[in-house]
Amino acid sequence: MARVWVVNASPLILLGRIGRLDLLPRLSNQLMIPHAVMREVQEGQEQDPARVWVQGTGRQFLCPSVPADPDVASWDLGPGETEVLSLCRAATEREAIIDDDAARRCAIALGVPVRGTLGVIVLAKHKGIIPAARPVVEELTANGLRAKPEVVQLAIRLAGE
Repeated sequence: MARVWVVNASPLILLGRIGRLDLLPRLSNQLMIPHAVMREVQEGQEQDPARVWVQGTGRQFLCPSVPADPDVASWDLGPGETEVLSLCRAATEREAIIDDDAARRCAIALGVPVRGTLGVIVLAKHKGIIPAARPVVEELTANGLRAKPEVVQLAIRLAGE
């Protein structure tokens, strides 16, 4: 099955802060950035790496909007999270790349495959794209990743470190 990732703002912003936005297109067969996510990232500071990326290289991944899925809309998430999950519900091969806790709970409840920024790092390690996950995870944590210590440690263990 194709690995089609629909990415929310937080993974873009966090990976941008550590200079690893390259991981997203390298790990997916197709990358999709919804309009609401693009708008959210573009609201960042002018020199924010994610903003610069979505206005340049990342623009190619902008995808058409879809109406909000009623089941997703009932969760009252933000516009980006709603659009990410609605796009994922529109096609079974799509996976949500999202960190927001409420959006992750929604995805799980609705049967949408979901992976967070830490999951992207674990996959990158397994695919041999990065030599070690721990330093990347530590860099993410130092640059604003909000995750419980036990979740961070689980990610490192899942990466085989």
